[in-house]
Amino acid sequence: MSQTRRIARIMRPLLLAGVAALALSACASNRGQMAGSDHGGVIAPSQASLSELTERYRRNPKDRVVVVQYATALRSAGQSEQAIAALEQATLAYPGDINVTIAYAKALTAAGRFEQSLSVIGKAIRPDAPDWNALLVQGATLDQMGQHEMARKIYAQAALIAPGQASIEANLGLSYAMTNDLARAEQHLRGAVQMRGASAQTRQNLALVVGLQGRFSEARALYGADLPAAQVESNMAYIRALLTQQNRWDLIDKS
Repeated sequence: MSQTRRIARIMRPLLLAGVAALALSACASNRGQMAGSDHGGVIAPSQASLSELTERYRRNPKDRVVVVQYATALRSAGQSEQAIAALEQATLAYPGDINVTIAYAKALTAAGRFEQSLSVIGKAIRPDAPDWNALLVQGATLDQMGQHEMARKIYAQAALIAPGQASIEANLGLSYAMTNDLARAEQHLRGAVQMRGASAQTRQNLALVVGLQGRFSEARALYGADLPAAQVESNMAYIRALLTQQNRWDLIDKS
């Protein structure tokens, strides 16, 4: 397996994590911060455990906030097909709801059902006023299909709608990393960590790209901003192993 293909496998699970998550019931001040962007109000993941969300879902499977949070937890647990099943019911109850549609498309992409995901998200993107979170899912799906140039055009469109969003810049960086252009990937990820909405995951993605270029001290410092010392060293050992042992590349997404 070529190095480019290995790195592409590393980055795939990170792409969907970049889609912005804002509370559906955001207060007026939060909405004001989004002025000028076409944001669909993506439902924030819940801090509840999967078992708690499962119980909430069983009590009220038609509550769209609960369904989306439940599906997100299922995806995180590797249960993408179960997430799809829950969201299929929600799409019937809430046809055209952008939050449900985005969650459904993300679950389809996570399950490797890329063409179906593109069909779902494509129908939800208004040509006259596209939602930037929907574009981000579309771009992430295209990246996972190897259509990187098209994905980058989608990210550029999203950036015009919502300039300065860390998740868009981060996904652009991951896209370049997937084609082994690590210098350009680093450039975009460094930009992302300076933007609003930058998360610990964004900084850790930057640390990963820096580490893959062999700059271990810098990568360690970046990881250290968010992680305890033991996990930092574990991640660094992982990067070194991945750079020298081909059969370990697929395991990088455990940072």
